[in-house]
Amino acid sequence: MSSGSFAHRLAVRGALPRLTAGVADTINIGFLAPLSGPVQSWGLPGLHGCQIWTDSVNRVGGLALAGRRHRLRLVPFDCGYDPALALEGVRRLVQDHDVKMLLTLGGDILAPVIDFLTDRKLLTATLLPSDLSPDTPYLIAPSESHPIYNVTGIDWLARTKPGLRRIALCSQTDALGLPSIATYRAACGAAGISVVKEISYDPRESDAAGMVRAMMAEDPDILCWCTSYTPMVHALTEAAHAAGFSGQLLSCTLDAYPRLIARTSPGFMEGFVFQFPDFDDPALAEKAFFFNRPKDFFIEYERRFPQSWTAVSWEYAAILDIWRMAVERAGSVASVSVLAAMKQSGAVMHAFGPARWWGAEIFGIDNALVGDWPVVQIRDRRARIVEFGSIPAWLNRHGGLLKEQMVELGQMWDQRQAKAKLTTPLSRRSP
Repeated sequence: MSSGSFAHRLAVRGALPRLTAGVADTINIGFLAPLSGPVQSWGLPGLHGCQIWTDSVNRVGGLALAGRRHRLRLVPFDCGYDPALALEGVRRLVQDHDVKMLLTLGGDILAPVIDFLTDRKLLTATLLPSDLSPDTPYLIAPSESHPIYNVTGIDWLARTKPGLRRIALCSQTDALGLPSIATYRAACGAAGISVVKEISYDPRESDAAGMVRAMMAEDPDILCWCTSYTPMVHALTEAAHAAGFSGQLLSCTLDAYPRLIARTSPGFMEGFVFQFPDFDDPALAEKAFFFNRPKDFFIEYERRFPQSWTAVSWEYAAILDIWRMAVERAGSVASVSVLAAMKQSGAVMHAFGPARWWGAEIFGIDNALVGDWPVVQIRDRRARIVEFGSIPAWLNRHGGLLKEQMVELGQMWDQRQAKAKLTTPLSRRSP
């Protein structure tokens, strides 16, 4: 986030309530995510990144709040992507540890706890903007604009490889997979790429070979795993290799890609397109975002947590950096004040550059940050950024297509709320 002028910071602080009385010397931050099980690669590496970030803040005395320094403490809870465990975890984090900020993967683990969090006005950050609704004013998606950024990969392929005209999609039928399929559908429609096969599978499905056979039977130019979990991404990729597929591979994430290269071949993996870079990528050298030293962060991460870098290793830490700047600007850890500071600052420095608050068209509330997002390709055994695609520019041109597909798959905020039979009162719709 841009620090802004000194005068502006004073103006913002003057407009916000000072609620520092009773703030403990140590400020607790909750981390509710899968730290084990099949979805752990979207939780545990993020906790590692937050530990690096927290240590860096504490080394300089902690978070600056109204003239005092407060040390930060991460309080993790492993919910294993189990909604029942998530409810237990939230109660512990809020009632036993009085966390002032909650980080979560979101999705199916958020549904049973969101009313509890909203009632307590606890600022909560999800990696899934599809969790947002106007009834959850304290829920934000300031780091990852999943699955909206996936449009940039399709757009890049359509411009650089116009011969690719037929795509087969697959993803699981849950809160991560369904919005992802809707987004890929919309992106393909905008790019003139025909979806010749679509498989929506149960998250417990394990027949990767069977799915790949069904997809290849339609003679696609592109096989796309959408937002499948990491174990399935690996199983599908290996199945495509075994089946002799020689076309374009595409996925939202490609965690632990060196392992896939070793298990298939460098030639097979060459050109694989996905959305998450390694942070020693030369294209990030001039990017001004949290730490302002992405390569140093990557090196430190690899030193402390070797061979565990994933798509989320930096994302929760990036959220914390945006939160820290807002807290210091507001002079408070109160959710109302911090959220106001985030919104009053105008453009926010997102992970890959300036971003703006967006989301009302799809999620009913402008609580997601959108800006540029990298398109990444395997080149010479390494993940390399080939372009920073503009999500706002795509939305300006094709936002209607995205809404149409979200409606068709029941992923609009009001459809999801009706399906869950939520009865949240309208009075919650403003902070």
